[in-house]
Amino acid sequence: MTEVKWIDEVEKRQEELIHDTQKLLQIKSVLDDPSPEAPLGVGVKEALEFMLQMGEKDGFRTKNVGNLAGHIEFGEGDESIGILCHVDVVPEGDGWSSDPYGAEIRDGKIFARGAIDDKGPTMAAYYAMKIVKELGLPVGKRVRMIIGTDEESEWRCVKHYFEHEEMPIVGFAPDADFPIIFAEKGIVDFDLVQKDVKKNVNNDELKMELIRFESGRRYNMVPDFAKAAVHVKVDNTNFIQKYDDFRKKHALKGKCYVDNGELILELEGVSAHGMEPNNGKNAGLFLIKFLHENNEDPCAATFLNSAVEFFYGDTRGSNLGVSFQDDISGELTINVGKLAYDPLNGGTFGLNLRYPVKNDMEATKNQLAEVVTKQGFSIQNYSDSKPHHVDENSQLIQVLKKVYEEQTGEKAELLAIGGGTYARSLSSGVAFGPLFPGRENIAHQKDEYMYIDDLIKATAIYAQAIYELAK
Repeated sequence: MTEVKWIDEVEKRQEELIHDTQKLLQIKSVLDDPSPEAPLGVGVKEALEFMLQMGEKDGFRTKNVGNLAGHIEFGEGDESIGILCHVDVVPEGDGWSSDPYGAEIRDGKIFARGAIDDKGPTMAAYYAMKIVKELGLPVGKRVRMIIGTDEESEWRCVKHYFEHEEMPIVGFAPDADFPIIFAEKGIVDFDLVQKDVKKNVNNDELKMELIRFESGRRYNMVPDFAKAAVHVKVDNTNFIQKYDDFRKKHALKGKCYVDNGELILELEGVSAHGMEPNNGKNAGLFLIKFLHENNEDPCAATFLNSAVEFFYGDTRGSNLGVSFQDDISGELTINVGKLAYDPLNGGTFGLNLRYPVKNDMEATKNQLAEVVTKQGFSIQNYSDSKPHHVDENSQLIQVLKKVYEEQTGEKAELLAIGGGTYARSLSSGVAFGPLFPGRENIAHQKDEYMYIDDLIKATAIYAQAIYELAK
């Protein structure tokens, strides 16, 4: 058989690949109100159906698994190779330079929510399958793209899928970095909920009252916006001037205005993926820092004091006594993704904690509970996705290293990440691209994009990888 020029095969289909990528990106597939026909929302279902219908049109075998997941498959054999993708996206957030779902092309990039996480890579992997299939290359295993729809939230899709469908023997998820992600941290989501709310205060005697505070939409996103409603019963002017000075000091945008007798403070931060909170600016924590410095409301004191004591300026758990680091996957991180307060219910912090492979999470949880209980908080809504680690000498990793090095001419270093990909759903799975070394990671941020050149190159890498794994 003549050696396949994988990049040439992709370039023959480049126009079609870009067009289909744009069409998928133009679907607003954000988790939304459920219905019996669309358990995760209409947009999420539409994106799943788009992929399945395209697969059917191109001659693949397809299956919708409860409108929560699906697969696209070709080839024969008792064993299957899995390619695990997702078509749901996080909310778009604010401050975009173009329509977040417009899939506009400029400067050699496609801009849209999901461009790099994970619709662009999904389409690259799909076209990689399509190339291997259309070339009629001999494969001894089935190649199955598994499409999830709840990766950015609770992973109900893969849970449901693997309750009804087989587990591939090996596979990869095109949803992280190149060269190869062989280890992923454990991921814990939970709430710290205030138990003892101080209410026996005469509001008429307060110089300032925090009426309401809210920030953040998801555990795994750094909040880029925060809003507080305050009642200042003395001169507002001095308070507003302090707020302006605070914003200037920290180079943050925001505004302050009166609405129905309430002084409203709004603050803009910088969104980022929760796996590395230091890549963003947490608007909620910054606004809390200001309120803490100027607080005269004893009812809000526990919420504000705890936020500053536990989280402000510390994303590694040091203030909580749970910092940890290992030689495989690095440091423990904590992202405060959701913050809320009102005088009746007290405060809540929605946390996303990512812990290293060697970390004893049960001991970490016990330490957290001991510390936060002393401040009047309890741990609720706790969920734990365990760390994932594949032996670097496994056949899967050796094949992917060979492919990456042949396609790029660069050494395939093994990486560990704080992000969680569908690779951890497999007993033997790794994350494999699409972000090339040196590229900025703008997943979950405004103006998310993917370079068209990278889309083309990733497709060629995936095509060879699929063939090498399945032949």
